Amino acid sequence: MDDEKGTGDGAPRPKDGAAAPRRAMTVSEAGRKGGITVRDERGHAFYEEIGRKGGQKVRELIRRGKART
Repeated sequence: MDDEKGTGDGAPRPKDGAAAPRRAMTVSEAGRKGGITVRDERGHAFYEEIGRKGGQKVRELIRRGKART
């Protein structure tokens, strides 16, 4: 009867020594995996650069917004 019980994630338990069935990756898991890949490929300097670019863009948008009023 134990073989019929689920694993808690909706997938049936594998029989003696069989590999567990693959399940779909969640959006959160996919994002984490992608973030780790980018970190490993590009390093810390990449994040510094995109942070600086983002800050400059926000400053520019604020300046434009203030100029409109």
